[in-house]
Amino acid sequence: MDARVQRRVQRYGWDLAAPLYETLWRGQLSPAHAGLLQMAPPLAGQAVLDVACGTGLVTLAAALAVGSQGRVVGTDISALMIDAARRQAGEAGLDHVRFERMDAESLALPDAGFDLAYCALGLMYMPDPLAAMRELHRVLRAGGRVAAAVWGERARCAWSGVFPIVDAEVSSDVCPLFFQLGNEGALAQLCTEAGFVDACEVRIKVDLDYADAEAACDAALVGGPVAMAWSRFDDETRRRVRRHYLDDIAQYRDGEGYRIPGEFVLVVASKDDAR
Repeated sequence: MDARVQRRVQRYGWDLAAPLYETLWRGQLSPAHAGLLQMAPPLAGQAVLDVACGTGLVTLAAALAVGSQGRVVGTDISALMIDAARRQAGEAGLDHVRFERMDAESLALPDAGFDLAYCALGLMYMPDPLAAMRELHRVLRAGGRVAAAVWGERARCAWSGVFPIVDAEVSSDVCPLFFQLGNEGALAQLCTEAGFVDACEVRIKVDLDYADAEAACDAALVGGPVAMAWSRFDDETRRRVRRHYLDDIAQYRDGEGYRIPGEFVLVVASKDDAR
């Protein structure tokens, strides 16, 4: 898919997913978010950037940590994700955080302006993740750190069957290399290619828990990466896709709910003082 088209699909797809994103994914993604904040904790007074921030789950936690003497910026390609994040920041009284819609591969931010940068589960959706990582390197000060998370290997993410199921109905081309960065060493190598040093990569095995079939399907289809394709399906197609997805995850049924295996890969790296 042409990179411009892919970005447009991502923008409008996440606009569609925004209203239900936290309800459907906050708990399931929390191990990755907590892991990033633990591996690269924001410190009081620091300037922090959160790229592909979504509704601000990591951004707002960083804002609380750096305090009013710090500064936090969250960026995302989706306008509705940014709107949701701004609302939450306002409700929390966090005046030192701001949110802007930006393309992660071309950040409208000055060089060397941040001490710490996060990208939680965003790189898989970008046409050129290396360009995005180079942008993070550019906007960090010497000695600054980056912390990023992606989904792990396809075989270890049991919800991954949603992609071929949806692609059987329409060529979605959501992210053809979605799980590539989850391969062993790939995320650390991306950091190194972007100019970072001392990259440390860890893997986290998780279970994605859903109360029932509706919640499991909604997370995969309505509030996630195939939201754009889902929005275009008629009722008959939606019923068929839901049925196929439930068949695919049937082995993970736990009573009325589902416990679906997943994996995250996290990395932290530094910008060399000499660069």
